[in-house]
Amino acid sequence: MQNIDDILRQPLQIGPVTARNRVFLAPLSGISDLPFRQLAWRHGAGLVFTEMVASRELVIDHPESHARLRGDGIKPHVVQLAGREARWMGEAAKIAEDAGAAMIDINMGCPAKKVTGGYSGSALMRDPDHALDLIEATVKAVSVPVTLKMRLGWDHDTLNAPLIAARAQAAGVRMITIHGRTRMQFYKGEADWDAIARVRDAITVPLIANGDITSRADIAECLRRSGADAVMIGRAAQGQPWICGELAGSPDVPVNRQARHAVALEHYRSMIAHYGDDVGVRHARKHIGWYLETLAPQTLSPQKVRMMTSNSADDVFEIFAEVLEAAAALPSMLESAA
Repeated sequence: MQNIDDILRQPLQIGPVTARNRVFLAPLSGISDLPFRQLAWRHGAGLVFTEMVASRELVIDHPESHARLRGDGIKPHVVQLAGREARWMGEAAKIAEDAGAAMIDINMGCPAKKVTGGYSGSALMRDPDHALDLIEATVKAVSVPVTLKMRLGWDHDTLNAPLIAARAQAAGVRMITIHGRTRMQFYKGEADWDAIARVRDAITVPLIANGDITSRADIAECLRRSGADAVMIGRAAQGQPWICGELAGSPDVPVNRQARHAVALEHYRSMIAHYGDDVGVRHARKHIGWYLETLAPQTLSPQKVRMMTSNSADDVFEIFAEVLEAAAALPSMLESAA
């Protein structure tokens, strides 16, 4: 059997688009914005996907949707669209293609109530015929490859991912990603990699496995059990925008503590530049929390509170830098004390 390192470093062809390796960053609403994706891409992710872009809002020129569409410095640029009407999906796909998207990904996996309540995301799996209307409209609207991300089904009584995947491939979809849970599971329990194999049996286009993948050992086991061609990393990337490249064996990963601290500080500065001080400070809080968990778990509560409540971008940066500097010094201090 081929070595897992060799497998992950191999490019993957998706129609005319080449993914440079086989570890992708998932579309993460509220997380994989432009600053985050730029870092993940620079540090070796095989592909990065935009946050979910609402199709109707994009067509009617909603500013936030257009901001999510950006892919500065990322090639190939992959845009994920969500919607419940074929018309909006087709028009939005054209806008994304005109804006430089090399691929369009359709969201049929989001379990959030505000999405499924509008009959988008994973709610589309409850009505495969309607879902296929959206897929066909998207495929017909653009010349770039269209891909699909979904779950195993709405619940364990309707595990229809293989059926939908086969019909999607027949409609022209060029790659399918499966999160190994149903919508009703949300993120509870364990992802079922074995169930993804039933989708593998139904399609010949590239299959991507998603769910509970955090290590090289996870990837090897997931690929063995699912038969997938590549993997997609979601929540494990929080506080670690370099993790896709690290798992893929990319040479572009920050390998030491100081380099990772520099990435965290750069990420914060990029968010402030991207959103402006007021919005940037608020959006950055969750990322700072994740960075503290991965890079500075010994941070004192008063420092955390100051970073999470201050509205001054400069003050937050100063505290964040101090915390990371202290974390870098801690091992040597412990060694000298011993």
